[in-house]
Amino acid sequence: MDSVKEFLELAERGKTGKKVEKNDWDMDYIIDHVQDLVEEYDFSWDRQVIIPEDEKLFKDIFIAAKKLLLETGVYNMSTSRIITFTENEIDAGLKGMKSELTLGSGKDAYTLRPRKIEDAALPAIWAGSPGCPTPESMYYKNVLSSAKEPSIDLLTCGSLIDVDGYPVKNAEATEVLAVRRELEYMREAAEAVGRPGLGFLAAESAVTSVGDFAAVFENGLKPWDAHLTAMFNELIVDNDNLARTANKFHSGVKNASLACSMVGGLGGDAPGATIVMMASMMAANLILAADYHLCHPIHITDIATSARGCMWLQSVLCQSFAVNAPAIIVCDLWPASGAMTKELLYETAANAIVITVSGGHLEGVGSTNGSKPNGTGLEVRLMGEVGRAVAKQRMTRAEANAIVLKLLERYEMVFKDKDKYSGKPFNEAYDMETVTPVSEWLAMYEEVKEELVTLGVQL
Repeated sequence: MDSVKEFLELAERGKTGKKVEKNDWDMDYIIDHVQDLVEEYDFSWDRQVIIPEDEKLFKDIFIAAKKLLLETGVYNMSTSRIITFTENEIDAGLKGMKSELTLGSGKDAYTLRPRKIEDAALPAIWAGSPGCPTPESMYYKNVLSSAKEPSIDLLTCGSLIDVDGYPVKNAEATEVLAVRRELEYMREAAEAVGRPGLGFLAAESAVTSVGDFAAVFENGLKPWDAHLTAMFNELIVDNDNLARTANKFHSGVKNASLACSMVGGLGGDAPGATIVMMASMMAANLILAADYHLCHPIHITDIATSARGCMWLQSVLCQSFAVNAPAIIVCDLWPASGAMTKELLYETAANAIVITVSGGHLEGVGSTNGSKPNGTGLEVRLMGEVGRAVAKQRMTRAEANAIVLKLLERYEMVFKDKDKYSGKPFNEAYDMETVTPVSEWLAMYEEVKEELVTLGVQL
């Protein structure tokens, strides 16, 4: 959606729509409606089939998601009112999804396009530690560790937790300064590697619209960059994110709609959560004026996107959109493990395989579930190498599923003891002078690459 008037008309419904209490929204609108749809279409999933090949499933779950959005709408948490949409509006939003989107400038410009199932077209490698809380003392070099990887196409970053030693607080002066410093560090890193026109997904330090607005300044977000506009779980928005959405209309900055549905939450297990996630993206076409979609499922206990249910969701969602309404979908990789553990590399590889073969693009890596500054450019390297290998060798879904099951055997125990596998912070995994991985970390990476080749990934 590019019309300010259309957007404002939809936002206004958040002031005039039906008023309901949050608990009633959760119980009566989400739990009941999703459960009814799961039963109506007899949705289920096999934990041994992470990457389904069921054409009927892809069509039915798309219809179910559209039904859910039409029946429930979206809840504005700021006003406790429901924003409803007509079927014609939902269809127009789906039809209007971009078939290409160019980010970055000059020689560094990169054009995103929808990918197909088992596509030979390479996935975008959107590199960084998205949203991971990072101290300023290691922030620039952490960004640089991803920027210097030659295979990356676009750049993202963590969120600054302090500025000049002062903790960043929401909607305060420190948030404004953190966002602006974040972008200055990113520009510096892009220039340092000779790629000044790299496209960004940034303003990750912006927790509120105050920070998001602060991102648009002379050295900040450009019209060829993107920022986040979030749909909360489940099918919830607020006035703050509507204000963020409006930030695109005159700045030209692209809206990356972020849906974070919960596997095992209000929508139930993987099939129900997938319905909610897809409905969230359909809604984001309208109320968040989405330029492209970020898929970030959260598992209620395992947290990581490398959990079976989350990978099933990403696979089915990407395939369903590819079949029914091709869209630019970028999937987050947020493993539970951290740097200096082989498990992080196993999780990264498995998640990258699932997304790539299913038709998605790759963003990450948000190591330790984005909870600690324990991510580096090395797992970014592996994400890119694996994603590109899967596409180049035309890996089938069956081949990919078999490899992913073997990788799950190597890392699934992590979810029961996340602290044990949280690894080391960036400044212990990388030499801070040369911004290169320490020998122990590099050796783990080489060992895992050899294992992946043995499993059938043509690296």
